[in-house]
Amino acid sequence: QVQLVESGGGLVQPGGSLRLSCAASGFTFSRYTMSWYRQAPGKERELVAAVTSTRSTNYADSVKGRFTISRDNAKNMVYLQMNSLKPEDTAVYYCNGRYFTNSRWGQGTQVTVSS
Repeated sequence: QVQLVESGGGLVQPGGSLRLSCAASGFTFSRYTMSWYRQAPGKERELVAAVTSTRSTNYADSVKGRFTISRDNAKNMVYLQMNSLKPEDTAVYYCNGRYFTNSRWGQGTQVTVSS
């Protein structure tokens, strides 16, 4: 059974940090491009960061220099280290795994940046 389970969300003050984790199971993790998306209330889901099977990364302009995506193929895990958080980073963050037309989603984890 394919599963992506996110964790690590929560409430943090502006300027703070959080580390999101995504545990994957049920598929050949190392082959998949793993990504983090987010969706804020009233907005469309957007790509935040992605890491390919060869560990190439790309980031949304809004998070470059603040967020870092990484993967551990031995543990079937993908992470998103988020630093210097801003209120506009508030959203539900989703883990996604994609291999050609095969795409899997987690259930999401809420990140709220507020004082």
